[in-house]
Amino acid sequence: MNAIDDHPMWYGMLGPVVVRHGRTSLDLGPRQRRLLLTRLLIEDGRPVSLTELCHSLWGDEQPTAAVSSIRAHISRLRSVLDPDRKSRSSVLVSGAASYALAVPREARDTTTFEAHVLRAREAYSREQLPLARAEIDAALGLWRGPALGEAAEEPFALREGARLNAARQDARELLAAILIAQGDLVPAVSVAEQLTVGAPLREVSWSLLMRALYAAGRPVEALRQYDRFRTTLARELGLDPSPGLRDLHMAVLRHDTAALGLPRPARTSTTLSGVPPVARTPLVGRSQETARLQTLLGEATAGQSRWAVVSGEPGSGKTRLLDEFAAQAAKAGFAVTRASGGHALSRGKTVTLRCAVTQLADGLHGSGEDADMPDGGGEDVLTTLVRQIAQRPTLCVVDDLDWASSGVHDQLRLLARLLRDVPVVVVCALRDTQSPAVSGLLAELARLGTAWLRLDALGSDDVAGILAARGERASPAETEELHRRSEGNPFVLGELLKLPPAQRTGPCALVPDAVRSLVHARLTELPAPTRTTLMYAAVDGGRLDIALLAGVQRLTHEQVLRQVDDSAARRLVVWDTDSAAAAGGHYRLACLVHDVLLDTLATSSRHLFHAAIARELIGGRDPDQVRLAAHLRAAGPMAPARAPAPTGRAGPHQRSAARRTDDVRAIR
Repeated sequence: MNAIDDHPMWYGMLGPVVVRHGRTSLDLGPRQRRLLLTRLLIEDGRPVSLTELCHSLWGDEQPTAAVSSIRAHISRLRSVLDPDRKSRSSVLVSGAASYALAVPREARDTTTFEAHVLRAREAYSREQLPLARAEIDAALGLWRGPALGEAAEEPFALREGARLNAARQDARELLAAILIAQGDLVPAVSVAEQLTVGAPLREVSWSLLMRALYAAGRPVEALRQYDRFRTTLARELGLDPSPGLRDLHMAVLRHDTAALGLPRPARTSTTLSGVPPVARTPLVGRSQETARLQTLLGEATAGQSRWAVVSGEPGSGKTRLLDEFAAQAAKAGFAVTRASGGHALSRGKTVTLRCAVTQLADGLHGSGEDADMPDGGGEDVLTTLVRQIAQRPTLCVVDDLDWASSGVHDQLRLLARLLRDVPVVVVCALRDTQSPAVSGLLAELARLGTAWLRLDALGSDDVAGILAARGERASPAETEELHRRSEGNPFVLGELLKLPPAQRTGPCALVPDAVRSLVHARLTELPAPTRTTLMYAAVDGGRLDIALLAGVQRLTHEQVLRQVDDSAARRLVVWDTDSAAAAGGHYRLACLVHDVLLDTLATSSRHLFHAAIARELIGGRDPDQVRLAAHLRAAGPMAPARAPAPTGRAGPHQRSAARRTDDVRAIR
């Protein structure tokens, strides 16, 4: 039976404090009365003196009638919590100048939560994974937002709020561990990503993320997450990761599944009878780039050395384009060898840390793990590579050049000088050609007549072409909405197309798990104040109103713009050109970033953000009344009064600034 049905009165603390009679939420009155109830709930039946209650509600600025006000609130609470009493209340009990709330522990959501978590841990330890998953889902389903809601930042609630939120983090970490053990790796990665966003210095969360990524067949990303955490820990605290996490890092390098706690092999995908496999997104919108690369193949066949640089943001399809080109080159009789600028996986049980030039030579030698090639990357490797290339037409592909060291760049510059009139095409892929780290290499390649291929976002016509190639029919409005949600990014579009059509756009639209994980990873890289700015923008519709964002947080415009620049560099914020606008356009959140940010906010947190924006609009000059009304509605019980302050008194902006900062501090 549901815990709510077991008791006539049920008390909820896992979110805004609520009391339910059966399935009906009771009206607990104004904020001071709700805080009083929270104060008594936290004490778990222990009496609290009138002096302590007055101090909890008003601090050092108690009104003259503070005690009378407490007693009046107590009387109102008794009528709500114990409506059937005949004489003295057995729920809100009076003592010698004190009060206590006598609530059975079983009538609290905190007790139910802890019981579910305990049963989940026991089932997990016995490897009863379905039972463990059901129990932990039930536990986390009780949460409605940050513990204690509006009281979370009150001094009397700090300790209990921190305890409950830490218990929630523990439970979500247990969920991630259960998902990893079950082999449900996409949700496991998503949960672990969210854990690192919420607690960026919590090592257990990062270890779970590394394990989930490795189990999902993404060991290189697991290594990058370790590097990210190590850098953050050194910058924030001046510390190194613990020996346990360093051992986990080495386990990833060695492919030691036992040390990673992954005794079972990852589940392979299975196509159910009668269910067709998900179609791969066709390569659409890259005809010019494909034709240019084909031209390079023809020129190399004639004995000329050709270089190309393919650039584009993450997810723009660089690797996909290179895969298609490599297949075409192999069909044309070219030897094909590939290298990675970052960590390169071998076919054995280790991660190859050899440089890109050595990887290219290994690929042509025939066995990347057995080739007896020098690791140092000196003239011997280059000479061997040039000799191998001269034997037959060759395509060399270097992906993720952004991750390569300066030593690799030097080797490639030297290779460019050595490859003269040799039948070879060398294609390098990277994200940003403007990066200072690659400027020297690109300057050298520019003197060789290099082909520069920039993969821009797909257009609406490209999206329509992809849908047609998949045999799907969509209206122009649906196609345009898909283009808007994906921002023309081929990876994001491909993930959206994996969803059922009804979940791609419209009121039932979802954010694909893989995209959600990437967004959370980018948000983790931002400082907490910058994330808060993006949350304000999300509840304001996604468009970044620089003046509003500065005013609501008491920042300068320059501070907000620096945050915007940092977010734009991570493709969380984009610039929309608008010739009619005074500034020529405006910044806005990327569509799915907007959705992810809203999904991370509990209802109570949204109320706080909307209320803060409404106060700022009320305090401004000639506010947009439609916009203000929308925020007032969305602020719910936290909505401020609409009327501005009379002349000569502090306006709403000044009066509410400190309170507004306090309200959102917990959300940061």
